[in-house]
Amino acid sequence: METKTPKDSLTILTDLVLPGDTNYLDNLFGGELLARMDRACSIAARRHSRRIVVTASVNHVAFNKSVPVGSVVTVEAKVSRAFKSSMEIYVDVWIEDRQSGQKTKVNEGIYTFVAVDETGKPVQIPQIIAETDLEKERYEGALRRKQLSLVLAGKLNPNEATELKALFN
Repeated sequence: METKTPKDSLTILTDLVLPGDTNYLDNLFGGELLARMDRACSIAARRHSRRIVVTASVNHVAFNKSVPVGSVVTVEAKVSRAFKSSMEIYVDVWIEDRQSGQKTKVNEGIYTFVAVDETGKPVQIPQIIAETDLEKERYEGALRRKQLSLVLAGKLNPNEATELKALFN
């Protein structure tokens, strides 16, 4: 099976925050932002696997800054690591100052998707070769994040989490 790079799955969604998307403080609803992030991650996962994909988990979300009404929001997602049938997708969210064009990172998240066949059975996917320093950093951390999620879910014995144990030895 052919290997791919994170840029092969790069997905960029740009949209405007309208009044109907906001809370009482005129900031984008968190749930609305999560939905936009999930859509971008889904497209990235599909681009990588070329299969049907389903959201397995939202592993991390950080709402670092509010997103005011009228903002131009850009959601950038790409696969950071592929496992057997699952893949971690890292997503960054930016807003653009309408006057200067300067972009500010306001949010990030890490999603896990699984590639499946038409019956919902997991299928094997291509592996990733990270190229940039950031891609390599995210790739290396993905196995630790996966092991931590499995330990917390009770699906992996902590003694078997070799990547996590290596952090403390």
